[in-house]
Amino acid sequence: MLRAALLGSVIALTATGAARAADCDVTVGLVMELTGPAGEYGQAGAKSVEMALRDLNDAGGVAGCKIVTDTRDSQSQGTVAVDVATQLVQVKKVPVIIGGIISSVSIPILTSVTAPAKIPQVSPASSSPTLTKLGREGKTNGVFFRTITSDALQGIAAAKFAIDQGIKKIAIINVNNDFGVNMAGEFSAAYKALGGEITSTTPYNEKQSSYQSEVTAALASSPDALYLVSTPVDGATIARAWISQGGPQKFLLNDGMNSAEFIKNVGPEYLNDAYGTSSGTDATASTDYFNKEYKAFSGLDPASPAADRSYDAGAIVGLAIAEASKDTGKADSAGILASIRKVLDPNGTVIHAGKDEFAKALALIKDGKPIKYEGVIGPVTFDEVGDITGPFRLWRIQNGEVTTVGTMSTADIDKVKASLAK
Repeated sequence: MLRAALLGSVIALTATGAARAADCDVTVGLVMELTGPAGEYGQAGAKSVEMALRDLNDAGGVAGCKIVTDTRDSQSQGTVAVDVATQLVQVKKVPVIIGGIISSVSIPILTSVTAPAKIPQVSPASSSPTLTKLGREGKTNGVFFRTITSDALQGIAAAKFAIDQGIKKIAIINVNNDFGVNMAGEFSAAYKALGGEITSTTPYNEKQSSYQSEVTAALASSPDALYLVSTPVDGATIARAWISQGGPQKFLLNDGMNSAEFIKNVGPEYLNDAYGTSSGTDATASTDYFNKEYKAFSGLDPASPAADRSYDAGAIVGLAIAEASKDTGKADSAGILASIRKVLDPNGTVIHAGKDEFAKALALIKDGKPIKYEGVIGPVTFDEVGDITGPFRLWRIQNGEVTTVGTMSTADIDKVKASLAK
């Protein structure tokens, strides 16, 4: 009986300790496109955020407590995203949300949930210029940040890259959402100003079983190439229809089409003259760490779309939680929002990714000293509306592999922008 009593006491104490630990945890809401057309991006992004928070927890966590995630699947749909984000904010009371991946998910979360509630939101990969516009119009309450450059810049990079590859006459097929329409518009303006000819622009609606009519319309103008602004699943269906109708096997692709799934489903033999642009990186020690460790953690390629910048989103949020809770041990939304830029202090001690670096960061934060996180994508600085600037990666598909063939720096983009303004 004595043994049973002692055992019962131990179990009770353990349960109490576990409950206290759970009460101590800080929960980050994670809204990702785990299924649907953008599922490949969301799965990689979710793993990256989890890896960043694991590294922070292994480094000591926040005041001895863990940062955990409550992950919800947006199914790549804005309406679903709003529903799950509302649950996270109103029911689970999360103080911050990371997500979504695609703009058509992030924008409704922002306008319907996080901005009204003044909950900070960090998107790893939503690149629509509409997000910049909303910020400048004062419609975001200053809560939105993203670790990817705007499509206004990517459109310029893609246009210059196409011209440099000798593509002077191109048709556009783009997904008919905020991302696709904006990307097509920004590209078209820059491409025409650089001397290229847009033969046609054909928007399409997602998840159709066939895109034969859209391809037929695009081919009617006899283009030399196709600029396909899409996601891997729909993009593969469109590319196969393009090829089957005898379209030229020369493609320009947006960042999300850097996808093994897309290449496999189209057939690598048809994509040896396919080019693309992605938001790039300025390599740091964080880049090296991530490239070495990510596959072992996630089982996925570190070059997976959105993977690198999702780690940075998780790291910035985690460090901001530590900064916000250094005095009180608690991190609320207002504190996290005020701390996001603090952990990127240009005068702070440089911190890179990984357990050891985060341990150094947490010690500095505890001592009230500034830090400057330099991420997997390079040093990050948010402007007044939460945008970043940075380089672009120029890539090509050959023999089924995506190969980097060059970069376009921020200075290069600025030169092109200046020439377009004349």
